[in-house]
Amino acid sequence: MDIERRLRQMRRRPEVEAAVSFIRAADAETIVTQVELSEIPAPPFREARRAGRVAELLGEVGLAPDVDDVGNVVAVRPGKANEALLVVSAHLDTVFPPGTDVSVTREGDLLRGPGISDDARGLAALVALARALEAGSVRTTSPVLFAATVGEEGAGDLRGVKRLFSPGGPARGASGFISLDGAGADRIVVDGLGSRRYRITARGPGGHSWLDWGTENPIRIISRLGNGLTELTLPSGPRTTLTLARIGGGTSINAIPQEAWVEIDTRSAANDHIDELEESIRDLVRRCQAEHDTLTLDISVIGDRPAGKTDREAPLVSAAVAATRAQGIEPILALSSTDANVPMALGIPAVTLGCGGEAGQSHTTDEWYRNVRGPEGIVRALDTLLLVAGMGGQVGPATTE
Repeated sequence: MDIERRLRQMRRRPEVEAAVSFIRAADAETIVTQVELSEIPAPPFREARRAGRVAELLGEVGLAPDVDDVGNVVAVRPGKANEALLVVSAHLDTVFPPGTDVSVTREGDLLRGPGISDDARGLAALVALARALEAGSVRTTSPVLFAATVGEEGAGDLRGVKRLFSPGGPARGASGFISLDGAGADRIVVDGLGSRRYRITARGPGGHSWLDWGTENPIRIISRLGNGLTELTLPSGPRTTLTLARIGGGTSINAIPQEAWVEIDTRSAANDHIDELEESIRDLVRRCQAEHDTLTLDISVIGDRPAGKTDREAPLVSAAVAATRAQGIEPILALSSTDANVPMALGIPAVTLGCGGEAGQSHTTDEWYRNVRGPEGIVRALDTLLLVAGMGGQVGPATTE
């Protein structure tokens, strides 16, 4: 039986009809949840308040959420069978620093506020899925782990999802992973864009800008090093990038600095390209150090997001494609950097789905969300979940039949 037919059969089951009806009827409530969560600040490494509220919301639908040692909210919904669990996840954190005004304003049907889509929409969809399964009394064959993760953005370095899949973590050995991230209902992220980030620091004796003029200047060395980095030959096929992202140093306008630094972002869909580029960067630093014996140059890795991919023929991808087409939308298989990178790199099938609606100006304080076909995005996630987790009876876990 092909997957489209299985989806049609599944949709005729009374409990699934009830869950889908709930998602549509509760659309306004989902938007209220989205706004509420968006207005709880969750800057990098300070997601605890938002985590607490998500835990309360999941507890209200009969789950028993826990907050782990890094701040993830995790709750298992039992299945009918003792099988590997399916993970459904959304991230708690935003890119905005402490003190950012995260109030949400309304302009007609448009919501505007930092993080209103990325990822308040994903978190609201996560809660809506838990509510819908409970409202329909849906029982899946496999258990489902609901997870709200910390550290998906920037310097967070995927620390939340890394903890889930670490030895002894609750997602270790999962059968699949669905990340709910932002808006939209057409993209299915099946390729994980890897990144490795570095901080290169130059240190020297420093001194007075006049009296000690001629002393080797760390800013000058870092600037020369930056020029050299931009001239490195980058691997191609797949595309690989190197970005000089931040630079700084010095303490006073009338002093030769004792320290200067540059932070670098490298990206590729191929881990071996990232490794190859790292060796080129380290070689350049070694050569620069050899030319400046009164300075010390140090390089450290400050972020490592592994690249990965999910086979386009994997049952999880087939389920997401079928669920998208069931909404009358042609799916787009995409490349991105999300929580799904970690399970992909471990060989666990993983996808990232948008959760309906339209959004723009992500990662800015003018970020906006418009609830156009919002329920359809959550129904798509529900269909994907149920096709993979299975329901027993006539409809089982997706296969490659």
